[in-house]
Amino acid sequence: MKVIHVENPGPDYRLVPGEAPMPQPGAGEVLIRVAAAGLNNADLLQARGRYPVPPGAPELLGMEVSGTIANAGDSGLAVGAQVCALLPGGGYGEYALAHESCVLPVPRGVDLVAAAGLPEAVFTAWTNIRDTGRLRGHETLLVHGGTSGIGSIAIQIFAARGNRVFATAGSAAKCAACLGFGAARAIDYRTEDFVAVVKEETGGVGVNVILDMVGGRYIQRNIEAAGLWGRIVNIAYQDGTRAEVNFAPVLVKRLTLAATTLRGRSWEEKRAIRDALAREVWPLVGSRIKPVIDRVFPLAEAQQAHAAMAQGGHIGKILLSL
Repeated sequence: MKVIHVENPGPDYRLVPGEAPMPQPGAGEVLIRVAAAGLNNADLLQARGRYPVPPGAPELLGMEVSGTIANAGDSGLAVGAQVCALLPGGGYGEYALAHESCVLPVPRGVDLVAAAGLPEAVFTAWTNIRDTGRLRGHETLLVHGGTSGIGSIAIQIFAARGNRVFATAGSAAKCAACLGFGAARAIDYRTEDFVAVVKEETGGVGVNVILDMVGGRYIQRNIEAAGLWGRIVNIAYQDGTRAEVNFAPVLVKRLTLAATTLRGRSWEEKRAIRDALAREVWPLVGSRIKPVIDRVFPLAEAQQAHAAMAQGGHIGKILLSL
């Protein structure tokens, strides 16, 4: 089958079309004929040699796909069903293996290719905001990176569920997009102080939950923006993992600071997230929640797709189509 290999892993990596043996489903796995694969920052980090592959995961890039089930194995799913799936790796190819615990049907009203932009974003947004962040219906949420794949879905999910959502983004156009996703207030971090804005918008109280992928200098500012009993959840540290922090407000406000990853979790943990998504989110996907797709590149142009993602400026997901 056709795949994309990483040559010369590191700063000057190359993504090269090639061939690989057809994978065969093991226990609990299905084989998906891939329609499209979603790009994620972890793909870029792995290609640069900065994200070790979890034990047992494929070396091929690609952590989410959409397509049709070609071999259902012992999963009980139907051959030919249109699905999207979260993967430990291996999505940059004609076929990919997915564990049945990470497979969801393509929702009505969602294009099969566009569905590749859902799995990583919905799994990540839900488990970090709802499970780790413990966001409840009356509470407020601040999402950094509001036009990222995760940010754009997070805003939609929790705005649709009745939460008041604030989001940061880096331009007027991106802020407008966040408002279109359902944010109550979009904050241009280049011209506005998000701490001051959320304090003003909440009457000085601060927000209940913050989803952050920036880290670095945002760590202290998140503490300042959080309200009493607030929860701050980091899913990445794009601005760095080190900062000088004054923990006094953490104590006074009784804050929770958390950081999580998704890729290395057990199938049982991922199944619990999948089941919650199927119950709580999937009925809204295709109507009130939609994948946000910036660009679609052919699989053979994976290098150009990575360059576009690294450059920034995109709104939503970048996909590779087969």
